[in-house]
Amino acid sequence: MDPFYTEQLLPAVNRGLLMSVVLIVPSAIMGQLLGIAIGCCRVFGNKMVQKLMNFYTSLFRGVPLMVQLFILYYGLPKIGIYLEPAEAAILGFTLCSGAYNSEYVRGALLSIREGQLKAAAALGMSKLQTVLWIVVPQAFRRALPGCGNEVIYLIKYSSLAYIITCIELTGEARGVAAQTFRFTEAFMVVGAYYLFLVTIAGWLLKKFEQRLYIPGFGVLKN
Repeated sequence: MDPFYTEQLLPAVNRGLLMSVVLIVPSAIMGQLLGIAIGCCRVFGNKMVQKLMNFYTSLFRGVPLMVQLFILYYGLPKIGIYLEPAEAAILGFTLCSGAYNSEYVRGALLSIREGQLKAAAALGMSKLQTVLWIVVPQAFRRALPGCGNEVIYLIKYSSLAYIITCIELTGEARGVAAQTFRFTEAFMVVGAYYLFLVTIAGWLLKKFEQRLYIPGFGVLKN
């Protein structure tokens, strides 16, 4: 095999793969949890909370992720807040992912029939208990396909981390390509790595959906 692959490209890309996983996994988990919390606040919160959460969602969905990363890494030091590149990337991915996930969760929450809320109240359950034990479990199943799709997006837009000097898959390949001028080979290999990550994530999400399957509920079992 060409020494370019075995001695330069693959070792660098494998390092980048590890960094990409370090960025993706916590961002995906925290983004999902943040999305559930914000989605619940947008549906069940008082008017002030709803307005604040709607503003948050509009802000992070409206401002390009690249701009958000620049603000977190290069802007926050102006006010005395310093973040490591990986910390800034994870924070940016989490905040952005949480905003999108909240929209999927909000739609799922609104799809729950009001009669279930009334039945829970008749049983003596508080509003918080109803939301936590009746509404959210059902809504999560309905929001799962959309939230899973956001995980796929997260894998791909994690490639933006290199712009704030967090050298992941794309950053490592870019460095090798700049030294050797073999851009086509470098980015074709990186594309294959991203395809692998997306395929694995899609398979895991499908298995998770099947695990949560309830006959007739609406999450298809294939």
